Amino acid sequence: MPESPAPRTGASYAAAGVDIEAGDRAVELMKDWVRKTRRPEVLGGIGGFAGLFDASALKRYERPLLASATDGVGTKVDLARRLGVYDTIGHDLVGMVVDDLVVCGAEPLFMTDYICVGKVHPERVAAVVKGIAEGCVLAGCALVGGETAEHPGLLGPDEFDVAGAGTGVVEADRLLGADRIRAGDAVIAMASSGLHSNGYSLVRHVVFDRAGWSLEREVAEFGRTLGEELLEPTRIYSLDCLALTRTTDVHAFSHVTGGGLAANLARVIPEGLHATIDRATWRPAPVFEVIAEVGGVERLEIEKTLNMGVGMIAVVPAESVDPALATLADRGVDAWVAGEITERGGQATGATLVGDHAA
Repeated sequence: MPESPAPRTGASYAAAGVDIEAGDRAVELMKDWVRKTRRPEVLGGIGGFAGLFDASALKRYERPLLASATDGVGTKVDLARRLGVYDTIGHDLVGMVVDDLVVCGAEPLFMTDYICVGKVHPERVAAVVKGIAEGCVLAGCALVGGETAEHPGLLGPDEFDVAGAGTGVVEADRLLGADRIRAGDAVIAMASSGLHSNGYSLVRHVVFDRAGWSLEREVAEFGRTLGEELLEPTRIYSLDCLALTRTTDVHAFSHVTGGGLAANLARVIPEGLHATIDRATWRPAPVFEVIAEVGGVERLEIEKTLNMGVGMIAVVPAESVDPALATLADRGVDAWVAGEITERGGQATGATLVGDHAA
C-alpha cells in the first residue's frame, strides 16, 4: 500500500521571511535614542500608530505657515552596508530633510522616518535610528515616529534604504525666498563636511568601476580610508541658519544638494537678477579634486553633480555680511563671501560660477 504523503506545513509570515519578533526587538533597542529627541510639544511615546505634536505651541505665531519636506540619502546607503557602519547614515537623512525646511526660514519641529530592510537585524536598525535621533538633536527637532518594513524577496538580507519627512513652521511675514532678494546682496557660502548625500552614483562609478578602489584603501589626500571619507556625515545647518535669522537680516537660503551649487542657488534668484559666484574664494576639499581627477570628470559635470565644498548658501544685504559671518564663526561654521547679486544685464536669470578655485 503506498505511503501517505507527509502533511504539509501551513504557510506563515516567518516562513515568508518576515520576523515580527526581530522587529519588536529593534523597537525596544531604539526607544532610548528616540527619547533623546523629545521636545515639550511631543505627546506620547514610541509605539503608537501616529506621532502627536501639540499644535497649541503655534499660538504664539500671528500667522504660522507649516513647511514640509521629504527625502532620502540615495546610494550612500550602499556604502554604509558595505562598511557595516549604520549609525551615521541617519545624520545624512536628517540633514537632507531639515535643511530643506530651513531654506524658507522654518524651524524644524518634528520628523518621521521609514527604514526598509531585506531582513530585520535589530541592532542594525537601532543603529540607523540612533543616527537619525542624533541628527534630530543637532537640528533641534523631535523624532515622533517611524516605520521599519521588512521586504524579503525585494531586498537582499543585508540591503536597506531610509527615507524621512519633516515638518517646520515659520511666521508668514518672516518667510524667506526670492521675493526678498535685491541687487547688491551678498552671497555667503557655508562649507560642507564633504560630499554630503548627493552624487554618489557618480562617485561610486568613479572609485569602484573606473579606478577599481576598495573602501579600505588609504588615500593620502584624505588622510584616512576611502570608506571613511565617503561615509562622512552630512553637515546639518538648520540651527546655524535659524541663528542667522535672529542676529541679522537674511533674504534667502539655498540648500546645495543634487544639481550642484549654481542650479540650487538659481532656484531662489528672482526674475531680473543674477548671482555670480567666484570660485577663487575657496578651494574644495581634496575629495572633490580626487573624484574629478581619477574619473576624468569635466568641471561642468562635477559642478552640476556635487556640492564642491559648499553645503548651504545665505543671501544677505551688504550691511549684514559682517554680523552674519561673525554669527557663523561663533557657531564654528566656516563661511565666506562667495559672490553677489546683480541686475541681470545680458545674462539669463539664475547663477553662474566664474574664475578658478584657489590653489
